[in-house]
Amino acid sequence: MNFVFSADGHLVEPSDLFSEGLPPSLRPLGLRSEKRDDYIFSLAGDKVLNKTRINTGPPRLGPDGEPFGRPDRRGNREIDFRLKDMALDGVDAEIVFSSLGLTAFLIEHPEAELASAQVYNGWCHGLLKDHTDAFVRCGILPVRDFRNTVAEMERLAKLGFTAGMLPSVIEPDSGIPSYQSDAWDPVFAAAERLGFVFVLHTGTGRNDVRSFRGAGGAVANYTVQACDGFITIMLMVASGLLDRFPGAKVCVIEGGASWMAALAERMDEIYDAHEAFVRPKLSILPSEIIARQVACSFQYDRACIMSRSITGARALMWGADYPHHEGTFPRSKDVLAHLFDGIEISESDQAGIIGGNAARLFRLNRPEFVGG
Repeated sequence: MNFVFSADGHLVEPSDLFSEGLPPSLRPLGLRSEKRDDYIFSLAGDKVLNKTRINTGPPRLGPDGEPFGRPDRRGNREIDFRLKDMALDGVDAEIVFSSLGLTAFLIEHPEAELASAQVYNGWCHGLLKDHTDAFVRCGILPVRDFRNTVAEMERLAKLGFTAGMLPSVIEPDSGIPSYQSDAWDPVFAAAERLGFVFVLHTGTGRNDVRSFRGAGGAVANYTVQACDGFITIMLMVASGLLDRFPGAKVCVIEGGASWMAALAERMDEIYDAHEAFVRPKLSILPSEIIARQVACSFQYDRACIMSRSITGARALMWGADYPHHEGTFPRSKDVLAHLFDGIEISESDQAGIIGGNAARLFRLNRPEFVGG
């Protein structure tokens, strides 16, 4: 049986981690919640992120009857139970991301943002530092002051972290420089120097994950998030950011992967057809930069496997999205058993896609993957 690495898993932080973990002076500026009339408001500083009517919990879904997203599942924050769930699901190792902290990029105060990132990163490290053969820790990176970004990357690298999250999309009103800006150069230079992988997890950086209201919104709002990775990778490539730092690696999580081949071919086509207008000139074709530096995770997206002649197989990483209902838990064994049905593919490419590619990219602490 091939080694299975999930390139998308989540931890659920204690509900008071960000409110109680920050110094009292910064708590009003960070992630918090407060009761207003019949609602609980989730806030980043004064910015309203969400509101939930009191005494109405999330809907219960699926045959397990658990609340949407399974927030109460013990494997979310207890390692013994997490390992049992992984064994049940046929997953040997995984990279884990935040849950509450996915909204940390909406904190506008640089010191509160840094403190929030450090609180989560410290909690994550304490939980997983003795289990690095089964878990890759992914930190939250502050982005309001790039000096803080680099300093936190260096601190995390010393703790053994190999990956950190950046916002998957930068809103025009965010106050954060666009990925087209060379202001990002020190950050990407640090990633190249440290061997640090940048993660763009779907939905992060968005002011509102609900792009549409009304008919079809439930499908459209989740589907459209694949466009965030498409646009951000396009900008990182076209602007020359990735070309300037060829050792920097970026991966897009939970946005599917079949769009990557379409992006690569489209960018090559335009780069050639509009050559007279292209600035900056790149050292290699956009598709070659994507193949060299970009990876994507997917769950059911078999089209990306069929288009690997364009992207290469090493760019593709399967992920379960534990514990979310839109993921494959607890059916991952069955999903993987049929993932390659009808597709002509080598055993080595299959093994890479369901485990080896991600384990090598994130330098999982197992000898067969380190330095691969």
